[in-house]
Amino acid sequence: MPVSAAALRGLCADEMARNPRGFGSAAWLHEAYLAVPREHFVPDRVWWPAPGEDGRYNLIDRTVRPRAWLKAVYKPGAPLITQLDDGRVPPAGPATGAFTSSISSSGVVVELLRHLAPRPGDRVLEIGTGTGYTTALLAARVGAENVVTVEIDPTLAARATERLAELGVHPLVITGDGEVGHAEGGPYDRIVATASVRRIPPAWLDQLAAGGVLVVPVDSPFAYDLLARLEGDGAGAAAGSFVAQVTFMRVRGQREPVPHTDLGWPAALDPTAWAELTVVAGPMGQRVHPPTPVVP
Repeated sequence: MPVSAAALRGLCADEMARNPRGFGSAAWLHEAYLAVPREHFVPDRVWWPAPGEDGRYNLIDRTVRPRAWLKAVYKPGAPLITQLDDGRVPPAGPATGAFTSSISSSGVVVELLRHLAPRPGDRVLEIGTGTGYTTALLAARVGAENVVTVEIDPTLAARATERLAELGVHPLVITGDGEVGHAEGGPYDRIVATASVRRIPPAWLDQLAAGGVLVVPVDSPFAYDLLARLEGDGAGAAAGSFVAQVTFMRVRGQREPVPHTDLGWPAALDPTAWAELTVVAGPMGQRVHPPTPVVP
């Protein structure tokens, strides 16, 4: 029996509503998730993120396996890979390569936006447009006229712009390096990155309004990224903490590994205590601080 996209969206939303890392008290996000058709933004051909027995990533083709494709779109914990090796690998079949773009899983997108907590009318800067799906959810909350989104890949930017326009959503889509942000549209009440960084770019801090919130995945020494939520001072600095363990693709300009001690991380951290770390970034650099010992 055919399964509709709306039905699968509802089931996925129900599952995320029960998950402690899901919608929480963000009713607006639950409503936006149900209203925005995620499938509209997913290419007809995507790779499943786990390799098969032959070490290759299997391609899911909507025209060949429409039911499997739609179920993958609404699997809460599954990202779908939309690009390998910066587009050099065509989506023609099972393949190998480095993941360079995806549509993040529903669960990750929801967690990202729940921590961002945008308010109606907020000015929002999104780094990494990708498919445009997260952009559409942001526009549903703050108004498309208040969203600026930056995508480094011209092909992805053009496709996202088209898909958004087909739904009547018209944010400002900038093709360029997300690390420089878009100063002309700032200052921003909220900045969110859908790719991880090793070092938070100073431009984002400069463009963040006083009291504004930056949510960004940061490379950690623990073999996964940590989602940082920082509050800006309006003068190029921000401070906050880590709120979740996540895994994101790196921004293109920060793919090269760098020793974590060079990135402001103290040595010999306890990976089980990541939630107790604090983060400060600004003109003096980036620092991650362990919890202050309690003096008896």
